[in-house]
Amino acid sequence: MAKTANLGADRTLWIEGGPKVRSVSQKGSLLFLTLFLLFLIGGALVYVWSRIQVIQAGYEISNAMKAGRGLVEENKKLRVEMATLKSYARIEKLATDELGMSKPRPDQVIIIR
Repeated sequence: MAKTANLGADRTLWIEGGPKVRSVSQKGSLLFLTLFLLFLIGGALVYVWSRIQVIQAGYEISNAMKAGRGLVEENKKLRVEMATLKSYARIEKLATDELGMSKPRPDQVIIIR
C-alpha cells in the first residue's frame, strides 16, 4: 500500500516502499537542465534552418547565373543576326531581286549638302 510522508520538504511523492522527497535544489537543477536542453535544441534548429536557407540561396544564385549566361549567348546571336540583316550586300540583293529595283544612273543622283 502507498504511504505518504512530509518531512518539511516542498513535495511528497507517493511511491510504494516509502516516501521520496525532492529538495528545492533538485527542482532548480532539473529546471536548469530542461531550459538548457530546450535552448540547445532551439539553437540547433536555428542553425539547421540557416544552413538550409544558405543552400537554397546558393541554388537560386546558380540558376540565376545559368539564366544570365543563356541570355548573354542569346544576345550574341541576336547581334550577329542584326548585323547580317543590316548588311548592304543583302539589302542590295533584296532590292534588285525581289523588288525589281536597279542602281541609279549618274545623272539621276542628286547630292544634297
